[in-house]
Amino acid sequence: MTPTAYIQHIEISRDAYRHNLDTFRRLLAPGCRLMAVVKANAYGHGLLPIARLAAEAGVDYLGVNCVEEVAALRAGGVGTPTVILGYVPLHQLGDVVELGAEPVLYNLESVDRLQAESARRGRRSPFHLKLETGVHRQGVMEDALPAFIEAVRRSDHLQLQGVGMHFANIEDTTDHSFALLQLAAFRRMAAALEAAGVSPRLRHTACSAATILFAATHFDLVRVGISSYGLWPSKETYLAAILQNQQPPVLRPVLTWKTRVAQIKDVPANAYVGYGCSHRTTQPIRLAVLPVGYADGYDRGLSNQAHVLIGGRWAPVLGRVCMNMTMVDVTHIPDAAVESETVLLGSQGDNRITADELAALCHTINYEIVSRIGAQIPRLVV
Repeated sequence: MTPTAYIQHIEISRDAYRHNLDTFRRLLAPGCRLMAVVKANAYGHGLLPIARLAAEAGVDYLGVNCVEEVAALRAGGVGTPTVILGYVPLHQLGDVVELGAEPVLYNLESVDRLQAESARRGRRSPFHLKLETGVHRQGVMEDALPAFIEAVRRSDHLQLQGVGMHFANIEDTTDHSFALLQLAAFRRMAAALEAAGVSPRLRHTACSAATILFAATHFDLVRVGISSYGLWPSKETYLAAILQNQQPPVLRPVLTWKTRVAQIKDVPANAYVGYGCSHRTTQPIRLAVLPVGYADGYDRGLSNQAHVLIGGRWAPVLGRVCMNMTMVDVTHIPDAAVESETVLLGSQGDNRITADELAALCHTINYEIVSRIGAQIPRLVV
């Protein structure tokens, strides 16, 4: 269907996504692999459309959060090797074996269950071990590592495919001393695995920020998420690149969120707009009603703050964002009419609304702005 068939839709730029992946490839040493992280509905960009583009671009791995996402990929014809970065319940480890996915494990119960499910099917299953180096989220504590080494040694149906960690404080600061302590801990624990004769094929630590800032974190595989979609992990990451005398990579936003005007009405002076009477007009205005609201991921925090683009011009949001509707002032846009194209996020004409700008208004991060866009909204590759 064409974009005009929808009351709102997401446009995904094939060229921008491919540009970003190619940009990261150029940062990597020969032989270092690239994982495109597509969890959380590809950070709101659409799991299957993005995964298919990533497969076309020849990424080495896809990163998802759960078994259901792997099943959706396989049902959608995407066979790229896939790592499950989130928790896999014990009862789903048999499904993991059937799907040929690679889970990230950090509980002995999970290792034992994966061994049993693999043995039952006569298969040897690859998995990744998550090491705890300072986030204190997922991960194996250093003093618990010997028990995992022994579990891997005694298993004849498991293959330690990878060993990884996650940085706690590499995005939101220009002081990376804690990240360097984590990196040292990772090296120490990975060395202990090697010394015990348990050698993983892949070592991986780097998220988007680490991939940009520190080649020492790349090892055998990098996991690029937010920046593959053309968004910087934070302003501190960009500044850190400059402070390190780097030329910051040029990233191209992949997503444009569009809707259409559902109604135009003339509203008199001294009238209220929306719930709670939070906006009162001071003069007669021309109001446009948009069929999008916080149920679609257009945050209520944008009430009386944000702008949309209609005809390439800024139209301020008036009143509170409703569950499924938002009102904007189009008094100064005479061409605005029913079903006029409206951009909520992205470019129109010479102007652009960024995820970072919307995040600042909502006191959050760009990750949340895009990942919360409703999964029911069509994603169209353009």
